[in-house]
Amino acid sequence: MSRSAQEFVVTPGNSLSGEVTVAGDKSISHRAIMFGAIALGVTRVRGFLPGEDCLATLAAMQSMGVRIERPAETEVVIHGAGMHGLRVPAAAIDLGNSGTAMRLMMGLLSGQSFPVELTGDESLRSRPMERVAKPLRDMGASIETTDGKPPVRLAGKSGLSGVEYVSPIASAQVKSAILLAGLYAEGETAVVEPAVTRDHTERMLAAFGVNVDVSGLRSAVQGGAELQAVDIDVPADISSATFPLAAGCVSATGPVVIHDVGINPSRTGILDILSLMGADIRQSEHRQIGGEPVATLTVMPAALKGVEIPRHLVPLAIDEFPVVFALAAIAQGSTLISGAEELRAKESDRITAMVNGLRELGVAVEEFPDGARITGGVVQAGVVDSLGDHRIAMAFAVLAAVAEGPVKILNTANVATSFPGFTACMGSLGLRIEVSDSVGSVG
Repeated sequence: MSRSAQEFVVTPGNSLSGEVTVAGDKSISHRAIMFGAIALGVTRVRGFLPGEDCLATLAAMQSMGVRIERPAETEVVIHGAGMHGLRVPAAAIDLGNSGTAMRLMMGLLSGQSFPVELTGDESLRSRPMERVAKPLRDMGASIETTDGKPPVRLAGKSGLSGVEYVSPIASAQVKSAILLAGLYAEGETAVVEPAVTRDHTERMLAAFGVNVDVSGLRSAVQGGAELQAVDIDVPADISSATFPLAAGCVSATGPVVIHDVGINPSRTGILDILSLMGADIRQSEHRQIGGEPVATLTVMPAALKGVEIPRHLVPLAIDEFPVVFALAAIAQGSTLISGAEELRAKESDRITAMVNGLRELGVAVEEFPDGARITGGVVQAGVVDSLGDHRIAMAFAVLAAVAEGPVKILNTANVATSFPGFTACMGSLGLRIEVSDSVGSVG
């Protein structure tokens, strides 16, 4: 089955309930592989997300000489090469669909002594990379993009200089890339952000023994640090948990229970947004996994209402906004999303993709440069194109549960990049998804 041909056909039915555990956090899995690769000693990662994005990061580090074992599907053993132990790869490194892998890798590799080229699939090759390349050049890195996009070529550079970078955008990927380059730079490297973003890099670097100075919106590291191997336990991904959460929100029965979900405060904007919309989400069994807070989330049926999404919550839920668009389509009244222009720089232009898809299902939507206004109402049967964007596909799959008839979602194969087993997980809650190729054979 080709990537472009795969489709979901969802049959409506909103009697959704059950208990699930979603796969490990993608952001943490990426970082565990990268940091373990440049650490001294053996890093063991449990709960690793075996999605295509994270496997691309794993393969990238292997291509640079790092020995990595997988004793189980969700367990990885990394024999660290040390800060300067990576080797020139035999060919360009293909990072598939993963913007996180490419942007963080740009920072990690900017201080290496060898040249390397980073590329990816058609979607990744359309995404902006100058937001990372420019500050890295300010540090002395030699980086070329292709009209601002991948492929990205790093010439290899020793002797980076620390900078204090005031970022114009709130992006954990930009912040992380600069901090990783800062490990190879002389002096202090600091990033000052306009708003809070996820802090997995800061937390994990600290776990690997790096002194990370965090003060408000400023994060800083000193060059010359050595990472020491540690064991990493990866909590369940709140971005993936958002889809069963949404199923609980649209369900007429419930409850939907999701276990061991990472509730890092820099990632819980989606919980705040759904609560503002009237969702009944309850937390229990709080504990720590791998230095990250986790909890069991229980969603009870509740009537959703349209709201104006507070701008300060946008960067704390940026990856979850396709679900916000989808749930706004059935909320009573109007939902206003603004300050979310970063959504246009994801795997697709997520604002336009969601607006067009909602319109195809009869939902009233007004599009703005930085968001949209969605008026809740009836969701009709129809066909929407996910544009190969995994989160768009999954958001429409959940919304289809309350449509008036079947919804076909095109170009869904990239769901495997972040949520392998999505259809089985959602099927266990009662969501009826048929996976087929373009000629109708069941996958």
